[in-house]
Amino acid sequence: MMSNMTGGCQCGRIRYTVKIDSDDAYLCHCRMCQRATGGVSIAFKNVKRADVAWEREPDRYRSSPFARRGFCSACGTPLTFEFDEGSDKLDLTVGSFDDPARFKPTSHFGVESRHEAWLDTRGLPEQRSDTYAPLNERWEKAGGRPD
Repeated sequence: MMSNMTGGCQCGRIRYTVKIDSDDAYLCHCRMCQRATGGVSIAFKNVKRADVAWEREPDRYRSSPFARRGFCSACGTPLTFEFDEGSDKLDLTVGSFDDPARFKPTSHFGVESRHEAWLDTRGLPEQRSDTYAPLNERWEKAGGRPD
């Protein structure tokens, strides 16, 4: 079922609305994505370019001879992966959606660079950020709370 979802960067400078037709998303483990995000993988939602409405276009970085990545130059949030030609689709970063919990990973890409130890972390110790005293004290001193 088609529905509209919203998202954007951390600072709010770049916002978008996109038509979504499924909950399917995927994890990319390729070295370009690892370097572009500083993470071991990135979660993407593939959408039709025509279904994305930008309030303000993202800045774009040419990450290869045939593709670019949309991002916010003010806060650094990664927003897209886009081929220059040959595709009517682009990838939006799942973390940039206002409600990313809707999406479910259905596949892996770039598995030649996958770090297996990072796939299943369920047994590791856990800490909530809202109960971590040093972080909460910093927020109190700064006069606010995160969203």
